[in-house]
Amino acid sequence: MQQPEIGRSTATFVPDETLVAVIEMSLSTWLVAGLVPGVDRRPLKKLSPNENDLLLLLDGWRCEAMAAGRTITRVVVAYESGRDGFWLARWLRARGIEAHVIHASSVAVSRDRRRAKTDRLDTALLTRVLLGWLRGEPGHCSMVAVPGIEEEDAKRPTRERENLIAERTRIVNRMKATFARLGIRNVNPALRKTAERLDKLRTPEGGMIPANTLAELRRDIARLRMVEEQIAEIERERMDRIAQAAPQRSRADGMLRMLSRVVGVGVETADLLVQEILLRDLRDRRAVARYAGLTGSPDESGARRRERGLSRAGNARVRKAMVQLAWRFLVFQKESALVKWYRERTADGRGRTRMALIVALARKLLIALWRMVKTGEVPQGALVRPDPAAA
Repeated sequence: MQQPEIGRSTATFVPDETLVAVIEMSLSTWLVAGLVPGVDRRPLKKLSPNENDLLLLLDGWRCEAMAAGRTITRVVVAYESGRDGFWLARWLRARGIEAHVIHASSVAVSRDRRRAKTDRLDTALLTRVLLGWLRGEPGHCSMVAVPGIEEEDAKRPTRERENLIAERTRIVNRMKATFARLGIRNVNPALRKTAERLDKLRTPEGGMIPANTLAELRRDIARLRMVEEQIAEIERERMDRIAQAAPQRSRADGMLRMLSRVVGVGVETADLLVQEILLRDLRDRRAVARYAGLTGSPDESGARRRERGLSRAGNARVRKAMVQLAWRFLVFQKESALVKWYRERTADGRGRTRMALIVALARKLLIALWRMVKTGEVPQGALVRPDPAAA
């Protein structure tokens, strides 16, 4: 994925030749605000959520500008990232309209406790920050890199599996709570033989599990089995894709195979890192760490200097996966340079030191893996399995 300059616009902004529109999107309506060259009023139009109606509106505003003696050479449309995703930006770009998606958290809003908030005020705010971005001034807002539909689709298996894992945990915890409420101990709901044991289980009073509770448990077990089958299906399809012949392998699958050769990095973690961050053409190692949210949050004012911990402003999936991978690296890569670095600095054995430095290890490890897929440089001292394709 080619990463454009998302912090500021690099194209020359000519106000008299540029039609600017922002959209405040909701489930039932779109509120479109525009800046039309040669027209003094600030048009504001409420539409049904229909892309064709939006295109007709933009064409009408273009005609108004032409009637006022202006030549429109550029049409810019922007909206905040949200539930609707990127389909509209792709649709507009396919029709020659410059479309951008504003990162919602990059727009500074008033900190008044009872500030007024309406769709009209939101469109005015978006218009101001978009104009600042178009002028090339940094700090107004950031744009989200709009992925292609294939790139979006490639992330679905990992994210679906993540949701299914969470659903499996919820079902198991709910069943454990049910058994605990009845006073029944030493039962693992995740085991397949649990379904066969339900009729034989007894409460401390010596009675059987009540009928309604028993029916609920059976439904939970059936739901658990279905979730486990779907997880297994996703994992099986991923392995089938990896096993394809080399000429058919995509760039993403090549990265996945390279990462999964590192001892301690599983296929699931490798797939998540490739799809969520490593396919992006990030500028340098600092950009990699920032995108993962593994950088600090300094708090400085006058003589006060303190660190508030992780910024948590990046990709939460990558951040969580890297912290977990850093703990695994301590077990599987004891001779690697990164693990030795961590051991030297946590020799005092204090828990606070270990917890703080595990984040630093996760950041260093992510940068090392990024370099590995970009240049082929293996992290120093890391154990790597031989490439089956080279055999």
